[in-house]
Formats: sequence, C-alpha cells, structure tokens
Amino acid sequence: MGSIGDCFDNAVIESFWGRMQVELLNRQRWRTRIELTNASFEYLEIFHNRRRRHGSLGMLSPIEYERLHSAQLPA
Repeated sequence: MGSIGDCFDNAVIESFWGRMQVELLNRQRWRTRIELTNASFEYLEIFHNRRRRHGSLGMLSPIEYERLHSAQLPA
C-alpha cells in the first residue's frame, strides 16, 4: 500500500465516499453549508460509526457487536 501505481491505494476511501454519496448526499439538497455539515456529522458519527452493519463484524452494528461480546465475558 502506498507505493506508486498501487491500484488499491485509495480503494477504501473511494468506497466510503461512494457509499456516503448514495446514502446521504444524493437524497436531498441543503440550503446552507451548516445544514450540510450537520448532516455529514450525523451520518458519520451516528449512522456510519454506530448503527450501520459492518461485514467485518458478522453483519452486526458496532453497538450490537459490543453488546453481544460483552455479555459473553465472565464477570
């Protein structure tokens, strides 16, 4: 990763921006930059990082994954 001409260098971020474009940006128009900034923050911090199901977590949201695994830990 990171070498000149590496075709996989930007794959992760390109995938993220494509998903954000479809799930957030293409769905409505914002009147001000503040509205867009707030919508972007909410998408990232509330939906993407907390509620969106992740393939690497067995198609669970991070909250569901933590709840499942913290319940299995011995007390």
